Amino acid sequence: MEPAGAYGARKAGSVVFDPVAFFTHPRTILRLLSWVFSIVVFSCIVNEGYINIGSERLLCVFNNNADACNYGITIGVACFLGSICFLILDVYFPTISNIRDRRRAVLLDLVFSGLSSFLWFVGFCFLANQWQATSPDELPLAQGSDAARATIAFCFFSILTWFVLTLSALRRFLTGSNTNLFTWQHLDPAPSNIRATPYPIANGATIVTTNPYQAPPFTETLDPQKLTQQRPMAPAF
Repeated sequence: MEPAGAYGARKAGSVVFDPVAFFTHPRTILRLLSWVFSIVVFSCIVNEGYINIGSERLLCVFNNNADACNYGITIGVACFLGSICFLILDVYFPTISNIRDRRRAVLLDLVFSGLSSFLWFVGFCFLANQWQATSPDELPLAQGSDAARATIAFCFFSILTWFVLTLSALRRFLTGSNTNLFTWQHLDPAPSNIRATPYPIANGATIVTTNPYQAPPFTETLDPQKLTQQRPMAPAF
């Protein structure tokens, strides 16, 4: 049986969306960076990743290997769409009250982030290898060379951002009872204008507390006769 507050379900819907807190959260910043990096990768390949030399046929700048360009475009578009989907999920995550749905959302984030990090690593190695194998004769006037270098560089940056997102998702999944790890909001401090609530005790004194959730202490009603009863004296010999 999972605790009532697992994956932050206890605070679901209790906090109003705060754009400033959301967009300054480290996880949101990493998602936005991953989103930008994916745009750079597939836009560089689409715009300057193909050249034509003496014919109408377009050739990939990465050693004339069309698979290299197709791989970069595919992973870039996939992570571009995935970043948008998970940004939307982060916005609506605090409103999800079902623990199982929250667990599935965190698990999906973990799987997608880990897979993306691995695919970016493969893409970085693949594109770097193909670019190293490209001869200068295949790129007249160094056409498309800047775009190829930018693609490889941002593939490397994407590995870092998605790897950190994977670690964050793994931490959230393993420590699901901590609400702060699953939402962008923070626990609100107790209001300073809480009225003190006195609780009586047996001897007539009172205990004053400002904690509205504190239960009154257990009290026991004492019999006055027991308090005034004298200890029996030992018989004198």
